[in-house]
Amino acid sequence: MSRKMHRKAGPPAGLTAGEDLPALLQALRKSYPLKNLYRQGWLRKLPPSVCESVADHSYFTALLGWWLAEQYFPELDLLRVLKMALLHDLPEALAGDATPADNLSSSQKQMQERQALKEITAALPHQAELMALWEEFEQGETPEARFLRQVDKLEMALQAGVYEEQEAIDLQEFFRSAGEALTAPELKKLLQSLPRRFTYQNPADSEDRSSE
Repeated sequence: MSRKMHRKAGPPAGLTAGEDLPALLQALRKSYPLKNLYRQGWLRKLPPSVCESVADHSYFTALLGWWLAEQYFPELDLLRVLKMALLHDLPEALAGDATPADNLSSSQKQMQERQALKEITAALPHQAELMALWEEFEQGETPEARFLRQVDKLEMALQAGVYEEQEAIDLQEFFRSAGEALTAPELKKLLQSLPRRFTYQNPADSEDRSSE
């Protein structure tokens, strides 16, 4: 199912491919390639030696979402947020991490990832719940999904700040993408609190300040 993707190494060893594994281990075996799959968008700017994996991003999205929800959004269902955070990129273990360079429409990408998640979770008794949570994130219509979709972009911007500092390169396009996606004032403030060379400046924000 997956297209040609750049990976750190081959599939992690240690779990056999046999279908006689317990259901939970079958699902984990199919998920493990996420640890070795580079976040493909970074590879346009960074050498593979410093590039994070999709699993790295998913973990920090969950961590960031947890802390932000507890501090600023206590009305959200935190367990639902965490489950969605850990699931949101899981299909990429099989489908790959598509970027605009792959020339896939959003519907094609979603269809391939939906099929991948079905395959990963096929042996699990709560597959329907997992599929519904992923669909909820994709649709972005519930408060938890809208929040997490913004956290996903914020985590990308924070990682871009690390890479700019570490590699002395310009990653403003990633800050711009995050800045355009954030709507919650608390999250926009966090993005703008980064050191100035890492901060995406929304032109509308500048106009608001100039009129004060």
